[in-house]
Amino acid sequence: MKNVGIVRSIDTAGRVVLPIEIRKTLDLTEDESRVEIFAEGNRIIMKKYAPSCIFCHGEERLVEFNGQKICRRCAEKIGNL
Repeated sequence: MKNVGIVRSIDTAGRVVLPIEIRKTLDLTEDESRVEIFAEGNRIIMKKYAPSCIFCHGEERLVEFNGQKICRRCAEKIGNL
């Protein structure tokens, strides 16, 4: 993990501003980008959101079924059951 040496405060609503350097590096734009937030031990991890298959976590050839993303390969496996 790269330490960029930037410290940010959390406001009363729990918000943190991501520095422009990080937003540019990850190509995060305020109008269309989303991030996932995880807690791991005493760390908070933010990751640029990319939809993925709920079974194999693949990110290619996704279809939606009952509000969930499934890749075509897993959908075909389910169809063969």
